[in-house]
Amino acid sequence: VQLQASGGGLVQAGGSLRLSCVGPRRSFGWYRMAWFRQAPGKEREFVAGISRVGRSTEYADSVKGRFTISRDNARGTVYLQMNSLKPEDTAVYYCAADETENLYRVIRTQDDYDYWGQGTLVTVSS
Repeated sequence: VQLQASGGGLVQAGGSLRLSCVGPRRSFGWYRMAWFRQAPGKEREFVAGISRVGRSTEYADSVKGRFTISRDNARGTVYLQMNSLKPEDTAVYYCAADETENLYRVIRTQDDYDYWGQGTLVTVSS
């Protein structure tokens, strides 16, 4: 499964960006999806996740209320809308997919995700 992330860039604090991750259209609905990020010198961390059918979402406390994850299975795409960006949001953002029969559960553990996109860099200036 190939995942292609895009949408990163340079933005001022308080600004917004929308990340996209495109996967295989025909089977996209079989995967729960998530976004992770890795800041310089830090470990990769969970940002947001969404269940197969999009009814369940979870967020890291640091982004709750500012970021929104969504998906369009017909387009084979998952999105991360990022508002009120802060300098500490600067990181490489990765999308990840986990094939599952469970329609509603979101998982946060990166080891459970089998497929990863190449990452897109988000830089927030102060």
